[in-house]
Amino acid sequence: MARRPSNRRRALVTIVGWTVGLLIFFPILWTFLTSFKAEGDAIASPPTFLFFDWTLENYAEVQSRSNYLKHVLNSVTVAFGSTFLAILVAVPAAWAMAFAPTKRTRDILMWMLSTKMMPPVGALIPIYLLFRDGGLLDSLPGLVCVLMLINLPIVVWMLYTYFREIPGDILEAARMDGASLGKEIIYVLAPMALPGIASTLLLNIILAWNEAFWTLNLTAANAAPLTAFIASYSSPEGLFWAKLSAASTLAIAPILLLGWFSQRQLVRGLTFGAVK
Repeated sequence: MARRPSNRRRALVTIVGWTVGLLIFFPILWTFLTSFKAEGDAIASPPTFLFFDWTLENYAEVQSRSNYLKHVLNSVTVAFGSTFLAILVAVPAAWAMAFAPTKRTRDILMWMLSTKMMPPVGALIPIYLLFRDGGLLDSLPGLVCVLMLINLPIVVWMLYTYFREIPGDILEAARMDGASLGKEIIYVLAPMALPGIASTLLLNIILAWNEAFWTLNLTAANAAPLTAFIASYSSPEGLFWAKLSAASTLAIAPILLLGWFSQRQLVRGLTFGAVK
């Protein structure tokens, strides 16, 4: 019989959890507060936390200077488009590695993971030349494809881990009942691994939304997402911290809300199969 944790231990764990959570959230809170400051208050030393003259001028200037909705639509297209393509490729690949492994399966998985260890700048020049010659520079289809390929190893690894937790006998029974490979994946495997697939989708959307290196180097104006929108407030004259904070707040707000409302599904998927 498991021992119940004492009240002191629960209180200690609660305090540590809140402390770590606040430390992680503090940069976001500080950015949010700075977005309502005048430029003088934003660079004041010592800094002011709450007691300053609140203003909406930064948001008004950001809206007048940039087409925020266009950047949002580009980010949504890139994040959701690359995630959709990655899932289409990763589900059959993870199924093959989980239920029809070969002697090379582990080596292939490690090779895929090793591609994430290379600095992105190492592949910038060949990819840039391919995009230039193929007419994909500053285009949404090109950006969707490159982000799909970049995040594909993580998607395959996560789905492979989730699929390994599903008994293969269930899929074999579906085959004996006459299910084709497509129906086996869509009607049997996908519903059973839905929490894992959902968490993989959410994580990939967040990674694609926050990707800055490739979006800054492969876009200019037409396909620029919110990462380029933020970078546009770094000028040769210097950093305008209040306006930069307002742009950052507008950029992270959609994905922050998505993560907040889907946190239960994300945690459920990440712990899928952890308890037998």
